[in-house]
Amino acid sequence: MAESNELSEVNGKLVDDSNHSSAAVLPSPKQPPPESKENIRIRRLAILSFWTVAVILGLPIWWWTTSIHRARLPLQEMMEWADGKACKPTFPLQIAIEAPRLQESEALSLVRTTQHALDDLNDFSPHHLRLTLASSSCNKSSHIQSAAEGVPYILDECKGHEGFEDTALKVKLLPTTASSSLRSTVRQQSTELEILYSASQVSTASSSSSVLATYIADQLQELFDEEQAAIANILASIGSHQPSGQPLQVSPSAISNLRNHRLRHARGLSTEHISSLVNRTTRPLKYAPTYHLTISLFTPEAAPSSWDIGSALDDYFTPLLKSLSFISNFTVDTQIQLHASFSPSVQRPQYDPDLRVWTLRGEDLSGFINAAEWPLSPSIGAGPTLNFIIYVPDRGTAPLVVKDSMATSWLIPQWGGVVILNSPVVESHGARNALRISKEALQPALLTFSRQILSFLGAPQSPPSLPLQLKALSRMQAASLLLSASSTMGSLARLTKALPSIAIPETVSTAVDSTLHHLGGTCTSLKAGRFGEALKHAVISEIEAERGFFEKSMVGQVYFPDEHKVAVYLPLLGPVAVPLVMSALKEIKRLWTDSRSRFTGP
Repeated sequence: MAESNELSEVNGKLVDDSNHSSAAVLPSPKQPPPESKENIRIRRLAILSFWTVAVILGLPIWWWTTSIHRARLPLQEMMEWADGKACKPTFPLQIAIEAPRLQESEALSLVRTTQHALDDLNDFSPHHLRLTLASSSCNKSSHIQSAAEGVPYILDECKGHEGFEDTALKVKLLPTTASSSLRSTVRQQSTELEILYSASQVSTASSSSSVLATYIADQLQELFDEEQAAIANILASIGSHQPSGQPLQVSPSAISNLRNHRLRHARGLSTEHISSLVNRTTRPLKYAPTYHLTISLFTPEAAPSSWDIGSALDDYFTPLLKSLSFISNFTVDTQIQLHASFSPSVQRPQYDPDLRVWTLRGEDLSGFINAAEWPLSPSIGAGPTLNFIIYVPDRGTAPLVVKDSMATSWLIPQWGGVVILNSPVVESHGARNALRISKEALQPALLTFSRQILSFLGAPQSPPSLPLQLKALSRMQAASLLLSASSTMGSLARLTKALPSIAIPETVSTAVDSTLHHLGGTCTSLKAGRFGEALKHAVISEIEAERGFFEKSMVGQVYFPDEHKVAVYLPLLGPVAVPLVMSALKEIKRLWTDSRSRFTGP
């Protein structure tokens, strides 16, 4: 009761000062009980354990699973090949001279004099002709000094230059009793140059000049003019850093090289001829191990509906493809398309009453192919596709030729060729008796396609002999593939330096090592005159270079910038990292506060 009275009295006294008294009796905020040392130790151990797991276990796993493997590449050596510093290719062509009616001393003198004449004519030293005597013209070893190289070449019973295996050409000297001027012939299926001469045109062994030697030198230089100019163009492009996967482009330095070439100054090669040579360098397809050929027969009518294409291919087309197998493989398929009309963009043929032919304008040739309706094979698969079309016009527009040129065939660069076949069938009383194209009727078209294939591969038009063209093609392809593979190595080296975050698998390193090895083999074989071996090395180097540059696992990461990595990692690591970081910061703050209070006292 005493307490209640005291409280009443207190309450009574507080009536006049209620605000002041209520503030005086309000309780202070309740503080949590102090942590025990054991709880603090457990909390810190828990935070430390999480960080330990994240650092010791999580980070290594993340690093191992997301690290970018970059195999070691010989970047310096790759750039040396791309810049043309690793190899200065040369093309020493061995020419065997057979002079069965000349004495050995006269034959050796003739070879020596002709060699000096060739050296005087040649201003492009990487491509040079070296003369030897054939076995029927010599019986013992001799030495012939080369003015271009300054090195004696050994002729051991006419086996050729020491280390040389390929003979580019054989010159056969045939005497004649006629006193006419010198004559030369090269047969289409032969690797021999036959030269007819008279006894008065042969100089003595002590003579330093000879009409026959000068003539032989001129004929040899003329035969290899186009090849020499093409190789000069290819070698001038080395170091231009052309992107991988692109056809060979003619650089300004290459054109300048051609314009300053000996052909222009010494032989008066016209500007038109030079332009033609330069244009032909852009016509060939990019090299591929396999090409697919599609031969199609199109006609706007219902006939002819069949053709002897199988036997025609076996007789007129397949032999060429087999002879080209040392460069690439070829697959062939055929098709027939009836009621195939012109492209709508092409003007209808016009009749020429003077020539009695139907003409097709030259400007319409590029749009002649009706790609919208004609079932033509696209370049799908392992290699590019070449389309060759035989077009049989209807009876109302036959014969059909190209206006002005009167041509019945043309080539479409990087695509294929077209041949207009005007008389595959016989007409009688307004109706066609033959509905099938014979093998003989297909021969001109297939021979035209053969020439177009050689053009697509980059074969020279001179000399006229097919075996000589194929030999020249092997040398030109070796040079072109050497340039292409070297350029690809440079592109890969620059890509590796520009993108340090890109992965480089071991397969790329293996491909690069193989490419560099075979590039060295190509260069060595070229210098030794073993052009067949050089081409094999060059083909392998090109394939390996392309395989290394277009590695699937590497190409995909070229288009994966760092911003994408942030977008991937932030949603995954954010929820995990925030609690760990905040708890660590709070604990560090507590440690700092405790340490300050311990030093400053209560």
